[in-house]
Amino acid sequence: MGSYESFARVYDLFMDNIPYDEWCGYLIGLLKEYNIDDGLVLELGCGTGSVTERLSAAGYDMIGIDNSMDMLEIAMEKKEESGKDILYLLQDMREFELYGTVKAVVSICDSMNYITEEEDLLEVFRLVNNYLDPRGIFIFDMNTKYKYEEILGENTIAENREDASFIWDNYYDEEEQINEYELALFIPEEHKDEVLYRKYEEVHYQRAYDLEVVKGLLEQAGMEFVTVYDAFTRKAPGADSQRVYIIAREKGKHPEK
Repeated sequence: MGSYESFARVYDLFMDNIPYDEWCGYLIGLLKEYNIDDGLVLELGCGTGSVTERLSAAGYDMIGIDNSMDMLEIAMEKKEESGKDILYLLQDMREFELYGTVKAVVSICDSMNYITEEEDLLEVFRLVNNYLDPRGIFIFDMNTKYKYEEILGENTIAENREDASFIWDNYYDEEEQINEYELALFIPEEHKDEVLYRKYEEVHYQRAYDLEVVKGLLEQAGMEFVTVYDAFTRKAPGADSQRVYIIAREKGKHPEK
């Protein structure tokens, strides 16, 4: 799993190019297509709560799980400001626990790509199936091999802002299908009436998964694969799709009569 300890402090700053309202509008539209208009929804890899807050505002009873205390601290600050009734849990999605089942589980912003071992992804899917209501829905996104190979590749991305800067060196191993990015963060800190920039370095790893592998793991976990879309559409993914949304359904429990 990626280390977000220092990045958490400036995560929202550097993610301000993500149109969260549009992304959440698409996600809510998918939930409603499967008759999930309210009730308990779990978000895996909730980070600083940007998506969790919006889903809560849309009427869902939200639970957010993340394995970074730093990220969750920021999510809690947002919760205090908004007054939303959200339950945040510091847990690893590979071994998360809930007190009961939920109507839906969602995970976006390529959180699933951080699970770099197939057996770990299988365990996540098993846990999701276990904690979903009968016929409950699981919606998650993933970056595609095309994005890692053709868009990110061997590139360096840098951004310099007044309140923080970063350099992102990206490497993709096509054989292992592992994407590595080294992140150097320069964050201002006050020191004896001076503003100094402290450098933080982190390494993050993500894995590109073939769709057929993901389908197989879902089915192995006991779930029913429903469909996959090119992100933010209702179309099948193409060869140049950079992000896909995968929908699966709980299987195995008997609905209460």
